[in-house]
Amino acid sequence: MATAYIETTIPSYYVARTSDSLLQAAKQAATRRWWDEGCSGFDLFTSLETLDEASKGDSLMAADRLKLLQDIPLLPLPDQALELAQSLVVLGIVPSKAASDALHIAVASVHRIDYLVTWNFKHIANPFIRDRLRIAVANAGFELPVMCSPDELLQNEDEDD
Repeated sequence: MATAYIETTIPSYYVARTSDSLLQAAKQAATRRWWDEGCSGFDLFTSLETLDEASKGDSLMAADRLKLLQDIPLLPLPDQALELAQSLVVLGIVPSKAASDALHIAVASVHRIDYLVTWNFKHIANPFIRDRLRIAVANAGFELPVMCSPDELLQNEDEDD
């Protein structure tokens, strides 16, 4: 069965109050539908980094995010993941202010996760850095997961109907 790493934007969009922005509301709806319909049948994983990020902000929303994540197995943070994340920052692929995003990419890569599900198109699923990420991850001896949004995964499921 395919595996998927869930980073912080997924529980954030799932539990957020419905936005007045049509684009944000559509992302929230897609996230809820993908999650509620079984997450494309993937075996889900996350990390302590996700839990740490999800625990920040409004305490009620944080509690809801953590509740959503509570049954998802946590991937350990081996030295290889820390080194890869640091490399992604040092190479300038991910800015230092987004080091946690580099860590999500590294943890998923080191654990050979098939998909990294995210709404973060700035530092994670950014098509303009994807090739550089793929090369850096390959140079470290790993394979970059497919980085995609719940909406992209739903489009594939809709085609199967």
